[in-house]
Amino acid sequence: MANFIRTSLLTLAIAGNTMASTGSETSDWMREGSFTNGVEGPVVGPDGSLYAVNFARQGTIGRITGKDRGEVWLQLPEGSTGNSLRFHDGFMYVADYTGHNVLKIDPARKKIIQKFHNPKMHQPNDIAIAGNGTIYASDPDWSTDSGQLWRITPEGEFTLLEKSMGTTNGIELSPDGRKLYLNESVQRRVWVYDVLDNGNLGNKQLLMKFDDFGLDGMQSDSEGNLYITRYGAGVVLKVSPAGEVISSIRLTGQHPTNIALGTDGRTGYVTMQTRGAIEQFSTAP
Repeated sequence: MANFIRTSLLTLAIAGNTMASTGSETSDWMREGSFTNGVEGPVVGPDGSLYAVNFARQGTIGRITGKDRGEVWLQLPEGSTGNSLRFHDGFMYVADYTGHNVLKIDPARKKIIQKFHNPKMHQPNDIAIAGNGTIYASDPDWSTDSGQLWRITPEGEFTLLEKSMGTTNGIELSPDGRKLYLNESVQRRVWVYDVLDNGNLGNKQLLMKFDDFGLDGMQSDSEGNLYITRYGAGVVLKVSPAGEVISSIRLTGQHPTNIALGTDGRTGYVTMQTRGAIEQFSTAP
């Protein structure tokens, strides 16, 4: 999340009282203050390291190799700030919200080899990548609580799939690539689409709707369950493909921005905005 949801003091107070009564189910993987409050986009790379944006200062990508073992892995060009990270076919993709780009990086050379740019994007926020390399990007306009959804081909062709939505944010594909999930932070809705053979979307359905707090990044596991970060509520929800809440993971902080699962699916890593930290939890029941 590059800009923040307008959460009332009352709802924050409620969240704080709830946390005090239930306790935390997480521990810190990267200590508080190791990232800026722009910490986002966690992803586990092919090398087994955890990557996240804005380590130590804005505009960086950090690499974490163990508990409290982090370093600046890459400084993005001036004017670029990462928000979401994904890997595909060994390459890293970065949603650069201030540059209005999606960047393709060769990790071996730490070099940007392709730049997907569209000035009509408000700010690419989160991305999901299909098996064939198609990129789906959420594109919120926080100033008007609205958003768009884009599809980008591997060759860099942009298609606006939907406009005049709510504040589009977290986005994820199902493990088989046949479903696309997209949430609207301010409107507190999660949508699910069918992914068609040509990469377009159809059969849009409301999966879930909430009465309070916001929504941010999402990640699916190998069984198709969806982990949803709830900004302001201080929890991560594990949700079935049918939209049923399976469990709720209580965090130490109240402002999770995104989540990544480890390669074995047993550990979750959550970026925490206000704390500038990364919390971890076990996905085991």
